[in-house]
Amino acid sequence: MPIAKLSPVVTGTLGYDYIMDFPGKFVDRIMPDKIHQLSLSFLVDTLQKQFGGTAGNIAYTLKLLGCEPFLIAATGKDFSEYMKFLKKRSLQTSGIRVFKDANTSAYFVVTDMDDNQIGSFYLGATKHADTLSLIKAEFVVISSNTPTALASYVKQCVAKKMRYLYDPAFQIGELPIDELRDGITHAEIFIGNDYEIALTEKRLNISHTQLLGMVPIVITTLGSKGSRIESHGKIIEIGPAKAKAVVDPTGAGDAYRGG
Repeated sequence: MPIAKLSPVVTGTLGYDYIMDFPGKFVDRIMPDKIHQLSLSFLVDTLQKQFGGTAGNIAYTLKLLGCEPFLIAATGKDFSEYMKFLKKRSLQTSGIRVFKDANTSAYFVVTDMDDNQIGSFYLGATKHADTLSLIKAEFVVISSNTPTALASYVKQCVAKKMRYLYDPAFQIGELPIDELRDGITHAEIFIGNDYEIALTEKRLNISHTQLLGMVPIVITTLGSKGSRIESHGKIIEIGPAKAKAVVDPTGAGDAYRGG
């Protein structure tokens, strides 16, 4: 099927990213012998507010590639600015629900000179994501969300016989083991960075070979080293894309998923 005709459902978060740059290295400010009573503050020299969230970043990239992604996400009473941005770019927004009892989710992150990051995520209206229903689609992207929303979307995909990409990301450590296993077992693609893949194997008490036997395709992102795709005994090593300039790593993983 030509890529321009693909209309995947994209679930996940829609939120505001507050990105700050620290003109130093975190490692120079952290004392290992005092890690048990850590209290740090960084003087940052830049602050940017951007439109983000896993669903937003992935859908934006898919749109650039000629797809017609259908967004399904929970947002808050302050979402109007972001909604205008999405509509201006002709993204399908009818699956976005606005909840007036909370603000839109927000991610606050500080990046140092080595591209290490310290971040905090405000859940906001995303707490309602598990109440949303998926429309019938050929393919669904289940990107990081609340544990209850992830479980709900997996069940809906299985019930409607929809193929999906499973990307629980930072919820791998929070998901009940049975739900994590179910999410992977029924998926077409399981994706995570090298740490997330290793954590998954540890939580499920399985080897990497056993993980590969649970799902048709496993994708491991490796940061500056590129990525690895494993499927049915075949391994494809993909080198990193050459950037004109590296500004900030925030959202890079989502852009990869969209591609």
